[in-house]
Amino acid sequence: MEKQSSRRELLGVAATATAALLSSALIPLQAQESEKQNAEPEVTATEDLMREHGVLRRALLVYHEVVPRLRQDAGKLDASALYQTASLFRTFGEDYHEKMLEEQHIFPVVKKMKGRAAKYPDILVAQHQRGREITAFMLSVTAQSRIASGNAEPLARAFESMVRMYQHHAAREDTIVFPAWKQNFTNKQLDDLGDQFEEIEHKMFGKDGFDDAEEKISRIEETLGLADLEQFTAPPLQKG
Repeated sequence: MEKQSSRRELLGVAATATAALLSSALIPLQAQESEKQNAEPEVTATEDLMREHGVLRRALLVYHEVVPRLRQDAGKLDASALYQTASLFRTFGEDYHEKMLEEQHIFPVVKKMKGRAAKYPDILVAQHQRGREITAFMLSVTAQSRIASGNAEPLARAFESMVRMYQHHAAREDTIVFPAWKQNFTNKQLDDLGDQFEEIEHKMFGKDGFDDAEEKISRIEETLGLADLEQFTAPPLQKG
């Protein structure tokens, strides 16, 4: 009986020790799992391209909204806000998104593919170049504190043509070109490309270029009275 009792005690001690070891091993695993759940999901390469389009679309909406004001009374417009918008489109859109990502990494791949997507890269590059010409004009006429009366109508037309071109341009990229490009890579390769795009972004801007660009366009919208989204809600339909 004494031997059996001792054996039971030994087994009990062993079970307690094993449970303690398992518990101590599970704690760091649980902590790691909790950190994973709380961490912000990684942005994919295609998601990164599309959210950058979101910033550029907001810049285009600024152009669209100020056209009537330009034609009504250009002198009342904040020229510096328009200059900042064009500068943002130049640095974040043209110099980074277009030149460093699309023209170097996206279009060459899509151009070699079969199917309708392959016809777009040459057109898109030509539109990039035209956009840079228009942006250069915008920067030149908004660099002063006030927009000269003689520049009001040419600037309004420049805004209109820029908006029209890029609405069609970005829509084709998001729905045809980017999905076609994505088909050429495995998920692992897309992850690697996402890291590569992030490195380019940090090299150009010294930080997260998207966050900085989003903050800039938000400040511009505040300055021009465009920040309140509710003001753009469509009115009720008039029946009868």
